[in-house]
Amino acid sequence: MTAKIIDGKVIAAELRARVADEVSRVKREHNLVPGLAVVLVGNDPASEVYVRSKHTQTQAAGMASFEHKLPADVSQADLLALVAKLNRDPAVHGILVQLPLPKGLNTEAVINAIDPAKDVDGLHPNNAGRLAGGFQALSPCTPLGSIILTKSVHASLEGMNAIVIGRSNLVGRPLVQLLLNENATVTIAHSRSRDLPGLVKRADLVYAAVGKPEMVRGDWLKPGATVIDIGINRIPKEDGKTRLVGDVAYQEALGVAGAITPVPGGVGQMTVACLLVNTLRAACAIAGLPKPAV
Repeated sequence: MTAKIIDGKVIAAELRARVADEVSRVKREHNLVPGLAVVLVGNDPASEVYVRSKHTQTQAAGMASFEHKLPADVSQADLLALVAKLNRDPAVHGILVQLPLPKGLNTEAVINAIDPAKDVDGLHPNNAGRLAGGFQALSPCTPLGSIILTKSVHASLEGMNAIVIGRSNLVGRPLVQLLLNENATVTIAHSRSRDLPGLVKRADLVYAAVGKPEMVRGDWLKPGATVIDIGINRIPKEDGKTRLVGDVAYQEALGVAGAITPVPGGVGQMTVACLLVNTLRAACAIAGLPKPAV
């Protein structure tokens, strides 16, 4: 048996096309143009690549894209002043401050300053709390994308045993809440968990978000399990260059899993697509319109 490869590139493209259709509809019917503002502080190369991708895809979906680049030595007060200005701007429906921020800036204070209605990263305590309570909320993009990828294999996750390895505020914790909302039975595991292979072996759905290259081995998996690999790790090759791998030993898992996301080409593709979903949803909510069909 060889696992089905869950193609994040194809699924993300389909999602972006649906977003573009809905953006076109709300423009036509309500004269509303969803707008996303991205704030980049400093010149971290990986962050610059992400921001360029977000800008291109936002415009391709028919949305307004606003980029704000600030120097690495910007003061906390100036960064907060920009966030406050974007909060007040009626053309901006989504605000994303690219993380990580340079040393010396208080990330928590910046996240807390974003209007929760425009928090398309889903990190504001209001949104995190609403998600935990099972209420309507803007959810972090990577967990949201992970659920969409899972549902490309399983129409319903109800009653399935899921394990989330990793408990970060960005991925692990919100992913648990989204899985609970889908009526899955969820175990959250981490570096202190006892008998991690045994816990993974019981799971129908495995989400690896721990940041350790190829930590989850093929023989940990229950035969036929669906594996969503959220990790992105750069490891050295023999020729001195590097290659990207996930948190799951992919080649080993291929012979055991029922379906698996590759790295790259899996979850990463979905993150920006889900950012567009959140921006569209935020724009409709702010304008008092029904939730869009994405």
